[in-house]
Amino acid sequence: MSVENVPQAKADGRKLGGGAIATLGGVALLVIFMAQNTEDVRVKFLVWDFTWPVWLLVLVSAALGAFVWLGLGVLRRHRRRKARREDRRD
Repeated sequence: MSVENVPQAKADGRKLGGGAIATLGGVALLVIFMAQNTEDVRVKFLVWDFTWPVWLLVLVSAALGAFVWLGLGVLRRHRRRKARREDRRD
């Protein structure tokens, strides 16, 4: 078998997974949406009333959503690890 027929891996051996591709696609769509929506809007939330650009409101909302999503994932992993430890003790 010659060296020419052997499949070559990437130099660093890394590949983009499906989650990374979906994340990059979502971020790209978010940036496009933010770039197209630059007007100011009035926001009323509980006792606060303020004016923000739509792009900033979208960015803050996405960041809070990502923070909650990641936090729930961490809690889920913690509960699963705890349950596995208890199963091993039994």
